[in-house]
Amino acid sequence: MESVGGSRARRRSLRRNLLVFSSMLAGLASIPALAAAGNDGPVVNTIEGRVRGFTSNGVNQFLGIPYAAPPVGKLRWQPPQPVKKWKGKLDATHYGDSCEVTELQSFGGPASMSEDCLYINVFTTKTGRHGKGLPVIVWIYGGGNVEGESNDYDGSKLATGGPLGKPTVVVTFNYRLGLFGFLSEQHLNAEGHLWGNYGILDQQAALRWVQRNIAQFGGDPTRVTLGGQSAGAVDTGANVLSPLATGLFNRAIYQSSLPAFTSLTTAASALAKGNAFAAAVGCSNAKCLRGLSAARILQIQGTAKGNAVDPTINTTYTTGPFVDGTIIPHQPETAFTTGQYNRMPTMAGTVADEANFGAAIAEYFSGPPQVATTPEQYAAKNSAAVQAQYPLSAYDNNPQVAQDRVGTDPTKCQTLHALNLWASKIPTYAYDFTYTKAPFNFPQMPNAYSSTGHFEALAYHTADIQFLFPNFSGGILGVNLDQDTGQPRELQGKEVKLSDKLVAAWTNFAATGDPNGPNVPKWKRFKANTGTFLQQDIPISVETVAQYRSNYKCDFWDASLTYPTD
Repeated sequence: MESVGGSRARRRSLRRNLLVFSSMLAGLASIPALAAAGNDGPVVNTIEGRVRGFTSNGVNQFLGIPYAAPPVGKLRWQPPQPVKKWKGKLDATHYGDSCEVTELQSFGGPASMSEDCLYINVFTTKTGRHGKGLPVIVWIYGGGNVEGESNDYDGSKLATGGPLGKPTVVVTFNYRLGLFGFLSEQHLNAEGHLWGNYGILDQQAALRWVQRNIAQFGGDPTRVTLGGQSAGAVDTGANVLSPLATGLFNRAIYQSSLPAFTSLTTAASALAKGNAFAAAVGCSNAKCLRGLSAARILQIQGTAKGNAVDPTINTTYTTGPFVDGTIIPHQPETAFTTGQYNRMPTMAGTVADEANFGAAIAEYFSGPPQVATTPEQYAAKNSAAVQAQYPLSAYDNNPQVAQDRVGTDPTKCQTLHALNLWASKIPTYAYDFTYTKAPFNFPQMPNAYSSTGHFEALAYHTADIQFLFPNFSGGILGVNLDQDTGQPRELQGKEVKLSDKLVAAWTNFAATGDPNGPNVPKWKRFKANTGTFLQQDIPISVETVAQYRSNYKCDFWDASLTYPTD
């Protein structure tokens, strides 16, 4: 029989072993997972270590590769730091954690609380340095710079080029968002490092990772396109403006961003918001700020429902990219009129019904019962001059469709302004996405003023993404639905053909800086004030500047639109 003393000794020894084991597990949490022996997926040697991915439908996928050290603890609100090298083969078969977010809508899934989120993903049909490398597309997801994650974007079709385009290496990645990614605060700013636009610095760290490693994945580091949609396109523009990104990419794609990009938050405004945030959480030094829980920061940033009704989140504290003087030296208007930016071939455009996305979010959270925009709300929102230009009678007395035009049209005219600034300086290709029947990831919602009886999404903000990234549905909880029947479906028939042509144009552009190529419609280079847009619809057609200005009432809106300078 074991003595009482021996039993106690065994228990103490067991507790010590459990503590050691728990400590080991905690340490392993920050170490990249290594691939299990015997896995036969493709292996690539990166500068930081070997990674093992998997192959699906002819596309090699490498997911969840760390491109920078986790920005946690003392590294919160610091520029991204180098990731530690690893031994063995890193398991690159699963996406890494998403960055801390509060979702704009209900379909992105629960808010992420992880700050260990700086991971990159690669989709490629080849690996290794064999012959000439493939062109590269680096994609920045949208989400207002407060939400979004790379795992919503399947780069497989762009990687193959589809049936009409060119094979391309596609890179997606996560970057810091909201207050974690964009914060100017006096104590943090005084630490002597680059400050404020931490999310943009993450993006530049990802681009430097591409320069170091993409050749091993079959890519050509001298042909890198940076692109994104919505906030991702705003951030593309921020990097075009940034001298710190010079040489990291040499083509740019803007999808549905130029209106937001025509005016960035000023340094003074960003600092005032950051200092107000510090005061709100009771912090008077950097140590206190870095000691805050992620939950507390997200609480200050805003709630999911509040964000949905007001997609700008809590603008008392949040900024997105701002003019800090170093990372982003100038307002876009100043940079584009003086030539102080990274000049390169550019593709840019918007969808025809940008405002319907925000309107859908607002109606989704309006109930129960859900209620579409009413005539009374339309009259209250808009001046007499606007109502004279957009009388309800011109839109079958449907306030939702009329408000869509009032919200969308000035953004179309702002886009035209930016295109005109670029056209004489850089190769520019403009598009207008006008297809109105793409699957929509909101359930059918009522609209008593519509002849259909339901909300009319039309060519809504984000509608074009699924034509490049198959099955994009706004998040892990999103389900794409037919706009007419409200039943689940993905692209079909002629929509797939349109997708094939757009993928070809995007991959041609990545390869040469020109979207034209065999089997795709002729896309003319844009000329200031007299050029044409490729009208992305079924069928594809051409829209002149004169037609565009008329369709979106730019003669009316130009008189009130302003573009701030430094």
